[in-house]
Amino acid sequence: MPKVTSRDGTPIAYERWGEGPPLIYVGGAFNDRSAATPLAERLSSRFAVYSYDRRGRGDSGDTQPYAVDREIEDLRAVIDEAGGSAYAYGMSSGAALVLEAAARGVPITRLALYEPPYNPAGDGERMRLTKEYATRLTTILADRRDADAAELFLRVVEIPEEVLAEIQGSPAWAGLVALAPTLAYDSAVMRDAEGGCLPTEEVAAVEAPTLVLSGGAGPAWFAQVADQVAGAVRNGRHRVLEGQTHDVDPAVLAPALEEFLTG
Repeated sequence: MPKVTSRDGTPIAYERWGEGPPLIYVGGAFNDRSAATPLAERLSSRFAVYSYDRRGRGDSGDTQPYAVDREIEDLRAVIDEAGGSAYAYGMSSGAALVLEAAARGVPITRLALYEPPYNPAGDGERMRLTKEYATRLTTILADRRDADAAELFLRVVEIPEEVLAEIQGSPAWAGLVALAPTLAYDSAVMRDAEGGCLPTEEVAAVEAPTLVLSGGAGPAWFAQVADQVAGAVRNGRHRVLEGQTHDVDPAVLAPALEEFLTG
């Protein structure tokens, strides 16, 4: 398994598919590098697709203490390995990480973001609930109750009770519990303790062309946030993928990404 070394010495494991301009896949909560495989296989004829285990996941290290700055350095290390600059695609909280990295000058030449789960600006109730989640998650993880942390996250994202029960009874549950400590990392990336809203002033520094995608079959607030993100960066646009939810179909996503990245 190839690895790069981040600035603080943390080994970051990655996989690569295909040849062409480099495209870095950045996954969200409960994702390791394998989450990219269905999409990467569809894009590998046009791009060299890199997917990496964010720190604390899979075969990557987890040097403490955690900071969002370290995750940005991890992404920069993968981009350096890919040639020094790259396109980037971020999924969910991974989209927020890509956006923040670009705002801080990481050499990302085009950004594609799928449903970054910020709270809509001005939604005080969602902000309150997000702050409560951040506090509860911190307490639960401090007590090493990883299964409870995984369950809390799934409830917060409104997984139906019957589906939650199926997940907890499936072989996949152990893998989610193992990843539960990294939910704190996603929470930090999303600024949950501050209410989880888009850092508008910071992302205004993003100059690279930016495509913000949302699913037409998902909650309306995802599209609302996508509009806010596209309007906050200097060169952004929002596109709706009809019929899609947060669990976007790679067969629908891949052509949209290819069109944007080659355009």
